Amino acid sequence: QVQLVESGGGLVQPGGSLRLSCAASTSIYSFYSGGWSRRGPGKPRELVATITDTGSASYADSVKGRFTISRDNGKNMVYLQLDSLQPEDPALYSCTYQFVPPSGLQTVWGQGTPVTVPS
Repeated sequence: QVQLVESGGGLVQPGGSLRLSCAASTSIYSFYSGGWSRRGPGKPRELVATITDTGSASYADSVKGRFTISRDNGKNMVYLQLDSLQPEDPALYSCTYQFVPPSGLQTVWGQGTPVTVPS
């Protein structure tokens, strides 16, 4: 019953920036990891960034050096800062949470927020 809501997508010119936000409907206890993935028209889904409970972040080669993932525990939010956006970056960006209740590892996906970069 935990739901994720993404926001912050939109139309940005090449070289521009956006900050995507992912909010959980309830507080996430036993947080394990968070992440962002994207899927453009006619392209396979790509995991672009992840962050662990200890704050360790990793990125896909396609976005390394341009995107930054972060987490605000107090606001129960995960963010993705997108800088130097390029024409290959437009996609539906979706966030995910993983957490570990007594029943075991659970994964929740949001519906996504679109990012458009004109060529």
